[in-house]
Amino acid sequence: MAGEAGPSQADIERVVLPHLDAAYNLARWLVRNPADAEDVVQEACLRAVRFIGGFREGDARAWLLRIVRNSAYSYLEKNRPSELVEEFNETLHVPEGAAGRPVDDAISRTENAQLLQVALEMLPVRFREALILRELEELSYKEIAEVMEIPIGTVMSSLARGREQLRERLLAARGREVRHGL
Repeated sequence: MAGEAGPSQADIERVVLPHLDAAYNLARWLVRNPADAEDVVQEACLRAVRFIGGFREGDARAWLLRIVRNSAYSYLEKNRPSELVEEFNETLHVPEGAAGRPVDDAISRTENAQLLQVALEMLPVRFREALILRELEELSYKEIAEVMEIPIGTVMSSLARGREQLRERLLAARGREVRHGL
């Protein structure tokens, strides 16, 4: 592919098209708006086609999702820069000993998808992104590291922190439901 004058239809069909659902899913969770997500995916696909000659045999999904991620962050920087401000302060948000704890039963047993969606959307974008890539797209830690362009150790800590914040938000929301008789 590297020496070709332009991308072939076969290259696009093999590298880009099989991963459009994952691309849209990631974009939707990052920009939190279906129409904006479609725009982000369209821009990412244009970039992928333009740079497909630079794709070396490997994980096409991770390659495309990295492009989607970069397109989403470019979109957010331009249109909603406040969403990219990191909300996390480790000393304020992670109780001592909580970082290594697995997601507890409150999350795994939740029956309310809307509650889960709202709680996920409240997470800082970095944690939301890591959780979406791991739990919904089922990427390995290595693939997440490639997509997010961060070390595997940072992936693991982002997942732990994201899970803990998600757990806290779900428990708080459940507490509000109980107090309001829902």
